[in-house]
Amino acid sequence: MVLTDAGLLKGRDPVEACRRAVAGGATIVQVRHKGAPAREVAALARALVGALPVPVLVNDRVDVALAAGAAGAHLGQDDPPLDAVRPYVPPGFLLGASVGSPAEADRVRPWPADYWSVGPCYATDNKPDAGSPLGPDGFARLARLAPAGVPVIGIGGITAANAAAIRRGGAVGVAVIGAIWGASDPERAARALRSAAA
Repeated sequence: MVLTDAGLLKGRDPVEACRRAVAGGATIVQVRHKGAPAREVAALARALVGALPVPVLVNDRVDVALAAGAAGAHLGQDDPPLDAVRPYVPPGFLLGASVGSPAEADRVRPWPADYWSVGPCYATDNKPDAGSPLGPDGFARLARLAPAGVPVIGIGGITAANAAAIRRGGAVGVAVIGAIWGASDPERAARALRSAAA
């Protein structure tokens, strides 16, 4: 999963940049546009939905995701709980939940989440409030708390050099920001990550 980041994209066309990341092997794109007006987030999500052959999710905003025709939304601990949201979204609409501690795992375990995003796995500059890095062992401990059948992805500071350790800890995949958008060639960076996390 690749998350958009206006700061790291540094003026590059986000649709074209995401196309390149998908060409390199990204299988989901999440629109993360903190602080942007809803209409701007919706416009980007709508453009990506029309341009990409993979599911597009919207960070934090279920309403924007629905309006844009996105495949789903990713919700953090401060967003509306998934069990309150699920009755209002269509069948097949994906809902992901962020988990960063055993207490958060306990809170979201009863929710009807389609996946858990667990992290930060490593130190990251892209989410200042992310908390202390879990490391591979901490990730594995939290991943084991997910309900049976709920896939877990790792997030936070993941690169081609450390993705394999998170996969070994139980991740079905990884979510990245800097490892893709900090690279000069998003397609090549995505390919390296996909290979490392295979």
